[in-house]
Amino acid sequence: MLKRALDLLLAASALIVLAIPLVLVALWVKLTSPGPVLYWSERIGRRNRVFLMPKFRSMRVDTPVVATHLLETPETYLTPIGAVLRKSSLDELPQLWSILRGDMSLVGPRPALHNQDDLIGLRTERGVHLLRPGLTGWAQINGRDEIPISEKVELDAFYLRHQSLALDLRILALTFVKVLRSEGVAH
Repeated sequence: MLKRALDLLLAASALIVLAIPLVLVALWVKLTSPGPVLYWSERIGRRNRVFLMPKFRSMRVDTPVVATHLLETPETYLTPIGAVLRKSSLDELPQLWSILRGDMSLVGPRPALHNQDDLIGLRTERGVHLLRPGLTGWAQINGRDEIPISEKVELDAFYLRHQSLALDLRILALTFVKVLRSEGVAH
């Protein structure tokens, strides 16, 4: 109950504080590449339910719908500002909407793509699928895109066993530092 209240308070506050930057990023996306400003990705949420998660579009509209690390040359699919959006994590800001809707939390395992069967299967085996996915999480601050799926699931399972308000606040603080340093972003 406290976690959900904190999610609502912080996400709503962030949307108010970031309203102008959100509009500026949206305009930047629109002016630099054809297609919609937002990309709505089918993701796996709590109890393996599918939901649509918004991101500022950083990839061309003809990009295959797979995890970025599975693309042969992911950099060729980036929009002119895609690398900046990804390195700065600005592409993730629309997910504040998913937090308000209740599809996501500020902290939890990152939501899997609907076709990441290996990740979904391992998370289900470990009980991680019972958690609401997060904007950031324990795996995010311990390697993000640079760690294999099995290690991500171990980190997610650690979070499942040790989740607390103190751990969530630690993860949020460390996320802020990692984003400022652009650590762990592969593409």
